[in-house]
Amino acid sequence: MTHKLIDTHCHVNFQAYKDDAKDVIARSLEDEIAMITVGSQSDTSKTAIELAEKYDGVWAAIGLHPNHLYEQKFIDEQELKANAFVKTRSEKFDFAYYAGLAHHPKVVAIGENGLDYYRLPDGDQAQMKEDQKRTARAHIDLASEVNKPIIVHVRDAHADQYEILKLAIEEGKLVRRGVIHCFTGTYDEAQKYIELGFMISFTGILTFSKELQAVAKELPLSSIMVETDAPYLAPTPHRGKRNEPAYVKHVAEKLAEIKGLSFDEVAKVTTENAIRFFDLK
Repeated sequence: MTHKLIDTHCHVNFQAYKDDAKDVIARSLEDEIAMITVGSQSDTSKTAIELAEKYDGVWAAIGLHPNHLYEQKFIDEQELKANAFVKTRSEKFDFAYYAGLAHHPKVVAIGENGLDYYRLPDGDQAQMKEDQKRTARAHIDLASEVNKPIIVHVRDAHADQYEILKLAIEEGKLVRRGVIHCFTGTYDEAQKYIELGFMISFTGILTFSKELQAVAKELPLSSIMVETDAPYLAPTPHRGKRNEPAYVKHVAEKLAEIKGLSFDEVAKVTTENAIRFFDLK
């Protein structure tokens, strides 16, 4: 199958698509847009694999999102304006369970996992940060064991996240490195990750954030991938609605505009980056 674009991070395995996942995936594939559907807990990781088994052009990633280490309720209009109330349930990282999933041939990465200090529930937040760091290191160990890259979620925690990744590489782990998904940091932060050998991935935020556009303009296209993070972060012109993988074309279009390149060139390079990085077959 020929892929015009690859949405390197979406969640068509989530409840937001419980009634029409088949149609959402079909729309994307018909437009020659492949996708990696990403787990955030044990059940959604399993569902990601089940979807990947059904479709050529769909792959899976498995992991435990840092926000799911504890139960919390919050409103996040940035993430999903159409349905901003979010409730999470707590889960501890079961290395053996996720290792059992990780060996599946359509699992191409471990994650998403990382550090998220943006929203911590009331309580011992210092301990919560330590729990996140410990779980992040466990994902790195799993990725190293199965020789697959990691998908890193990081929010308001770049300094700690960078140190964890840097130390892991110094210890000989993460040979396949990883990608900083939904990047919203600074140019200097992006450059430090790139120097470690990591990729940077942009979502629909790129279509409306001037600050992020300025960062993307200066980064090498060879280190960039595109994603939707669907159902969250719908790009212009779909802001406020449920996102879907087919909309990744708007991210690529904005990236082309920012860099003064043709859409075809950006689509070609970012797709080649994804195929090489995730070893997609």
